[in-house]
Amino acid sequence: MERRTGGREDAGAGGDARTDARTTGRPVHAPATSPAPASDLDPGPAPSPGPDPDARWLALLMHAAFFLLLSASLTRFLMRHPGEARTPWIIALSITLSVLYLLGPVLGSRPTPRRVAWLGVLVAVWTVLVVLAPSFAWCAVPLFYTGLRILPPRAALALVALLTVFVVAAQLRLATEFDPNLVLAPPAVAAVATAVFVHMQRQAVRQRELAARQRELIDDLLRTRRELAATERREGTLAERQRLSMEIHDTLAQGLSSQQMLLQAADRTWDADPDAARRHVRTATGIAERNLAEARRFVHDLAPADLAEGGGLEAALHALAARESAQAQGALTVRCHVEGTPHAPLPDRVQSALLRIAQGALANVREHADATAAGLTLTHLGDRVVLDIGDNGRGFTPEPGAPRATGAIRGHGLPAMRARVRQLGGTLTIESAPGEGTVLSAEVPLTTLEDPT
Repeated sequence: MERRTGGREDAGAGGDARTDARTTGRPVHAPATSPAPASDLDPGPAPSPGPDPDARWLALLMHAAFFLLLSASLTRFLMRHPGEARTPWIIALSITLSVLYLLGPVLGSRPTPRRVAWLGVLVAVWTVLVVLAPSFAWCAVPLFYTGLRILPPRAALALVALLTVFVVAAQLRLATEFDPNLVLAPPAVAAVATAVFVHMQRQAVRQRELAARQRELIDDLLRTRRELAATERREGTLAERQRLSMEIHDTLAQGLSSQQMLLQAADRTWDADPDAARRHVRTATGIAERNLAEARRFVHDLAPADLAEGGGLEAALHALAARESAQAQGALTVRCHVEGTPHAPLPDRVQSALLRIAQGALANVREHADATAAGLTLTHLGDRVVLDIGDNGRGFTPEPGAPRATGAIRGHGLPAMRARVRQLGGTLTIESAPGEGTVLSAEVPLTTLEDPT
């Protein structure tokens, strides 16, 4: 048996703080025999942490500390007990313990049956070493952490209690007389270390859960932003389609319709009245020129051609009335009248929308009303502007809520006008009756509108 020389080895051998070298290198602390909630020792499945340089250095430090303790215990035994019969056994068991310790990282960190069996063999070899030489109790620290990490909570607590008993017994064997500190100090220090270990485990679990929730929130945010962007793109596409349809109807489609009517008239009168036919062709050519200008400005998303020539909405409406009268060649007379004076220039989008509405309304008069006179009246009322388009044609029964027939090609004019006025926050009203003509009124408020230019 090992002689008791009177020099006591540290009573806190079981309470030194270390890091399990066979794990991922996360800091841990010595266990205690004091009971701890099983849930605290079982953090449950969690995502594996990424590579951590600090954890790798800590793992290397733990390996160095273990082999330093093992070497110190073996050196102490050989210095104090040279030539004893048990020396070969101590050397062989020390080598075996070293080899088993090195096999730990190879087996992984999950609580597989093979790793549990490895832990059992490691504890058994250490126990034999402690029985033969009590100074090897210092090597219990990594066994504490390994047991807490790979065993179920109750089994881990049982292993901790067993190892602590062996540590206390080894300290008492090395002492020359009974000392209460050797019995009470190691469990007390181990209890504190275990509490720290459990707290760190729970904090690590909370941090992983928090990180997972943050990733979920970020994913939800990114997904919501993608969905919002897709929705905005769809809405923008629909709005642009509506704008394009209104622009095409109010400009190119009307011009092409007028050209068609004029060319048909020229074809009918070519032999009987060549001069009239040529006038129709020249008028159609003028319309084609204006359509070409509209198309070019339309491609570049500019204002209507009449507004681009300067003079504002009033001048554009007078030009439109004169052009419609000239194209009708006496069949339709269009007059324009302006009432009131604007306090400030009208916003560009208001001018453009009202001009388009006037173009569309006169196109309907020319094609459908069979009227001989029409009038454009622009009224400035301070906080709003009103455009009235009236004719003495055959009139109709307004049905603002009636849907268009499926497959209908015509009939886009009034819905386009309503859409333009609605985009400006205004209203469009139609007063008509069969045989009594038609009055179309577009009212746009100016108090809530700001010129984007």
